[in-house]
Amino acid sequence: MDPLTQGLLGAALPQATAAKGKGAAIAGALGFFAGMAADLDVLIRSSTDPLLFLEYHRQFTHSLIFIPIGGLLCAAVLHAVLGRRRGLSFRQSWLFCTLGYATHALLDACTTYGTMLLWPFSNQRIAWNTISIIDPLFTLPLLAAVVLAGRRGRPLFARLGLAWVCLYMALGLWQRNEAVAMGHALAAQRGHVPLRLEAKPSFANILVWKVVYETPDRFYVDAVRAGWSPRVFPGSSVYKLDVDRDLPWLDRASQQARDIERFAWFSNGYIARDPLYTNRVIDVRYSLIPNEVAPLWSIELSPGARSDEHVAYRVHRDADNDRAALMWRMVAGGE
Repeated sequence: MDPLTQGLLGAALPQATAAKGKGAAIAGALGFFAGMAADLDVLIRSSTDPLLFLEYHRQFTHSLIFIPIGGLLCAAVLHAVLGRRRGLSFRQSWLFCTLGYATHALLDACTTYGTMLLWPFSNQRIAWNTISIIDPLFTLPLLAAVVLAGRRGRPLFARLGLAWVCLYMALGLWQRNEAVAMGHALAAQRGHVPLRLEAKPSFANILVWKVVYETPDRFYVDAVRAGWSPRVFPGSSVYKLDVDRDLPWLDRASQQARDIERFAWFSNGYIARDPLYTNRVIDVRYSLIPNEVAPLWSIELSPGARSDEHVAYRVHRDADNDRAALMWRMVAGGE
């Protein structure tokens, strides 16, 4: 989730438990910073291994077992800066920081990226697919609730904000299930029995969903508008990656081959050769326009690379006005 929303939810939970008066403000401040802290794992990078950050982002810092440790680390810093100056004991600062930190991974797991909640016991990337990584309709009411709770010293506003969070997530879950059902109906119309099928919210809304399903040889990508005024936006398909067929020159013992395996783990196996760039492997799950096979990121291989040389990581976010308008028409239920 975006950092602002992470911080706001991190603020709301300790605010909801704070005493009336100034306690809500300092509880919110500590929770806000602690609620964002888990994403400091993005600093784990390598100049020679571009996929290292994919392995560590949303890993140990997002594990449920790490929550009290993360809260303690945040309190060790924030108590001296904020808590002690407002008359809190270290135990109180630790409690507020831990509550704020605890919200981060659970909110991330509601998105589509994948979060290792059970690390180190499991490397499964858990994604409940109920909300986009940015959703103003989710964030703005939460922002109002946190600000009002802090300024007026009334935890009730924070509790109302948390109620909104639960209500919106429940609505997202219902919408996701509706989108999954529409995806299965669409596959059945084509005579397909999917090996697996997922529905993910498109950017900044829970009305239009990207549906991706797998058959023995292909991935099919479509978009559906779920819930009120349902509609299907047929998309396209792409062959699943077959290294022997698509990259016959690749040395299977090379680092580039191992990087494909790492990228496949990150992408939950939804990988294919880019239809336009034959040396690129794409993550089929994500695109700006939800019924397109147009990746947000990919890895690029080089036939002339050394055996120990890594792939290149590419990000593709070309969003012109025409594509933004197309996305809006889909959300509004138009063509």
